[in-house]
Amino acid sequence: SSFNFKGATQQAKVGDLSGGQRNRVHLAKVLKKGANVLLLDEPTNDLDTETLAALEDALEDFAGCAVVISHDRMFMDRLATHMLAFEGNSHVEWFEGNFEDYEKDKIRRLGADAANPRRIKYKPLTR
Repeated sequence: SSFNFKGATQQAKVGDLSGGQRNRVHLAKVLKKGANVLLLDEPTNDLDTETLAALEDALEDFAGCAVVISHDRMFMDRLATHMLAFEGNSHVEWFEGNFEDYEKDKIRRLGADAANPRRIKYKPLTR
């Protein structure tokens, strides 16, 4: 995959690239190195659709383990085979399956109300 680098940008110096282009270079380098474990923190942030497709293809072909931290539900639904979900109140749930299956299991375990995401309410800061 070219990670959406075409023409002159393939020969450009990394310092001359935009921030998004540099992120794509780093993704391509990591996937090319042949590691057996990848740690990816929000890898889909700020990616265009072509680069997102290239990342998904590369991860599908990746022979090792990828640990991905993401809020991108569609990305996790397409690629995840196991989930470690932080559900609140210090509860961590291990689930084997993709995001859609996890959501169904969460509703089965916690009831229909579990399907509605809630914002965390923090106590106001006081001095």
